[in-house]
Amino acid sequence: MAGACKSLQSGLATLLLLLLAACAVGPDFKRPPPPAIERFTADPLPAFTAAARGPGGAAQRLDLGRDIPGEWWTLFRSPALDALIKEALRRSPTITAAVAALRQAHELTLAGQGAFFPLVQAEFNASRNKTPGVLGPTPQSNALYYNLYTPQLSVSYTPDVFGGTRRTVEALAAQEENQRFQLEAAYLTLTSGLVAAVIGEAELRDQIAATEKIIAIERESLDILRRQLAFGQVADADVAAQRAALAQAQATLPPLQKQVAQERDLIAALVGRYPRQAPETRFDLASLRLPPDVPLSLPSRLVEQRPDIRAAAADLHAASAEIGVAIANMLPDVSLSANVGSSALTLASLFGPGAGFWTVVADATQTVFDAGTNVHKTRAAKAAFDQAAAQYKETVITAFQNVADSLEALKSDADALSAAVAAEAAAKISLDIARRQLALGAVSYLAILQAEQTYEQALINRVQAEAARFADTTALFQALGGGWWNRTDVPPAETARSVLSLPAALLP
Repeated sequence: MAGACKSLQSGLATLLLLLLAACAVGPDFKRPPPPAIERFTADPLPAFTAAARGPGGAAQRLDLGRDIPGEWWTLFRSPALDALIKEALRRSPTITAAVAALRQAHELTLAGQGAFFPLVQAEFNASRNKTPGVLGPTPQSNALYYNLYTPQLSVSYTPDVFGGTRRTVEALAAQEENQRFQLEAAYLTLTSGLVAAVIGEAELRDQIAATEKIIAIERESLDILRRQLAFGQVADADVAAQRAALAQAQATLPPLQKQVAQERDLIAALVGRYPRQAPETRFDLASLRLPPDVPLSLPSRLVEQRPDIRAAAADLHAASAEIGVAIANMLPDVSLSANVGSSALTLASLFGPGAGFWTVVADATQTVFDAGTNVHKTRAAKAAFDQAAAQYKETVITAFQNVADSLEALKSDADALSAAVAAEAAAKISLDIARRQLALGAVSYLAILQAEQTYEQALINRVQAEAARFADTTALFQALGGGWWNRTDVPPAETARSVLSLPAALLP
């Protein structure tokens, strides 16, 4: 008898191992390989960009293959900016929400793993009953009224014969991985958005300073024309024209001041504050330093670095697993269940002789006719996979476009700044000559107006070109993925397999 029991136990264990080792139906997911691209841009880029005078005029070297630091914004060497980003990462509700969403996805993955194990439920039922008198009294007590106590233990288990459960958990783990990279995307969007807002404020403040400089120059010119008018050297129309030019320059200040206020509101919101609690720090372009060496990842690394690409790959993985789930639903469903317990009229005799009962059930169910429902669901899962594959490819192409656009901007905007600095210098010389001639009465007011307008436009163009170089560098870091894999203030990205705590035999 003992030998028979051991043989039965051995057979059940062997059957269980075979069930666990069975191949899961549906495709086994493999991440698409990176594109075989040697460089991001159509034409080779120079090793160094052009240089010019001013805060954003340093020549930049593209350091191909160099890794991006986790806190890439520190390359701008602004302690005030570093402090703002640290506060934003700590207080931003966007980050808090993304972290909560990741926790939810992780718990759902763990919840899905429960299907690998038997479900054990305990039940205790106590009832007061009355037997109909016409049927006779209750046995043993000869009473119409009696109590009945029934404790029982139920065990049910659905063996994962065809891997439907494994594919379901695989899909949940892939969705968790997607959420993990959604969190990284939120970090990247927040930090790059805050840096861009700071650069925007700096640009606007420099534009305001440039405009105020132009206003001072035009006011001095107006004073000269007024003195000349007193001596009859110019006409009233000349003074009126200069007064109109001064008023026009002054009219450009309020829109700039409004934009600065709105940029400050944006910075406050990104940091996690209300507008009235905006940080006291003020930024101009001179408070930032343009990184002379710009890390540039290899094209083959981009698909590993971009959070949106990794999230799209996780979506593709989940879609692949869903195909297996749909196929498994078309196959037989096997379930095992057992009940054991006792039933008695009194608590004292609950576990006495004759009170026990048990039931063991094995059930296999196969859908015979469902009007093609499962077939169409399988086809729909395959279509969803094709859709996810196309979206993944689109995400990769867009990522390479973002990097190429940023690299082209680094080059062209450096050239633009060099030209803008030269144009500003030339316009300043022309204006100085015109002002000296105006003081001597040797030039008409039209010449001074034209010189002032040329210098004003050149000055604004130079400020915008300086800011563009800072913005281009920020855009490149964002396009390359932001260096999240080198950060120490957040946990490293987990793969779906490392998150799962199941035995290796249960993993897909």
